[in-house]
Amino acid sequence: MIRAHLTIDPHFTIGPINRRLFGSFVEHLGRCVYDGIYEPGHESADEEGFRTDVIELVRELGVTTIRYPGGNFVSGYRWEDGVGPREARPRRLDLAWHSTETNEIGLDEFASWSKKVDSELMYAVNLGTRGILEALDVLEYANLRSGTHWSDRRVENGHAEPHDIRMWCLGNEMDGPWQLGHSTAEEYAQLAAKTASAMRQIDPDLELVVCGSSSAQMPTFGDWERVVLSHTYDHVDYISCHAYYEPKGEDYGSFLASGVNMDRFIDAVVATADHVKALRHSDKTIDISFDEWNVWYQSRFNEVDKITDVAQWPVAPRLLEDSYSVLDAVVFGSLMISLIRHADRVTAASLAQLVNVIAPIMTEPGGPAWRQTTFYPFSLTSRLARDVALELKLDSPTYSTQLYGDVPIVDAVATHDESGGGTTVFIVNRSLADEVSLEVDVVALGRVSNATAVSLFDDDIHAANTLDDPERVAPRTNSSVHADDGKITVTLPPVSWTVLTFD
Repeated sequence: MIRAHLTIDPHFTIGPINRRLFGSFVEHLGRCVYDGIYEPGHESADEEGFRTDVIELVRELGVTTIRYPGGNFVSGYRWEDGVGPREARPRRLDLAWHSTETNEIGLDEFASWSKKVDSELMYAVNLGTRGILEALDVLEYANLRSGTHWSDRRVENGHAEPHDIRMWCLGNEMDGPWQLGHSTAEEYAQLAAKTASAMRQIDPDLELVVCGSSSAQMPTFGDWERVVLSHTYDHVDYISCHAYYEPKGEDYGSFLASGVNMDRFIDAVVATADHVKALRHSDKTIDISFDEWNVWYQSRFNEVDKITDVAQWPVAPRLLEDSYSVLDAVVFGSLMISLIRHADRVTAASLAQLVNVIAPIMTEPGGPAWRQTTFYPFSLTSRLARDVALELKLDSPTYSTQLYGDVPIVDAVATHDESGGGTTVFIVNRSLADEVSLEVDVVALGRVSNATAVSLFDDDIHAANTLDDPERVAPRTNSSVHADDGKITVTLPPVSWTVLTFD
């Protein structure tokens, strides 16, 4: 059996955990909105047509913020199409996903749904095919109480109270050639700076997110961040990061180490942001909004799902409906560990996406909704990660990967409730074959009691939850936990995600 050692000391903190770290993302893509959150003919639908079974699962998931309406979709979106009487709303071609958008759901409906699931709405404006004026108009519509053209339109549409959206994204992935209206860093930076400055003339306290690179693999990565922040630093609060992971063939060792890549990505963006800060002699610090992250089998989309028939423009097609395995869930849990490990700078994040589309929640039209394997690491982390993230001393054997070199077999992060005294450790065992005996030194925490653990694993790492077997995989109580004389030991199964809690 492999042995590893972990030391926890509550005096060594990384930073407070912002609840926005447990956000998600809803885009008008595939069946995320239509047949996902909204299905008026479903037996569980409420008076607004929203599936209440989905609402209950989203609440259980513990989502705190939801980025909307895109994503690539937003760069061709006219927000006015989605407000007012439904019968008067136009149908539009969605060039991003080669679909037809009915506009049955728009800003007002989504704001209402966000309240039902107890989440904060985070809105993205179109800087692909539109710009400053559109951003000002939708801000006026959403946040002003009344007395102007667009705020009065909202009131006339049946929403007397402002939506009061605080966090706004200035476009989406504008470095990507797939993006409608994509541009150079210099072009985008100038537009984003002007848009941010104009929006702040309406409300100086808005929290604004400028587009970073759409991935660390983009040829412009690094320089894009430098140029964009050089123009926008004084006007924005966050720069975005996006990252998706999938196995390359059967290289599961590298896939399980995806968190290493996320760590390096975050560190590089932080270094670039702080470089610009130093050049500007600024007292302001730019944080990261990691507002798209997940396991996504992009190669499967390109080979199977992508709509290539130019004559077809379907409504809510089945796109990006990845079925997640135990292996995927363990990688997913490790990505959450990386986000928490950078809690001092990653103060917002959005799991992409929420329902049906690369999502922890799946639905069948007219049928049930169920939890994918990735549901559990998110829901338990959102519920149990509290107060502050701690720096850990972790001693673990390593293994060799094709993509990232030698990486630790065990990865972990801990959070500590300074007022209540509770501590939670989130752990992954990346070994494909071996159990790990992890010894946790808790002497610095004083006397420890009530140590419990649950683990997500299976003898078949490809096991998944499906329509036919929706409860195939779920976390299990780990009976190997022992607390004695200032230490806790727990056995970690191969390819597993574990959460250890104690007082």
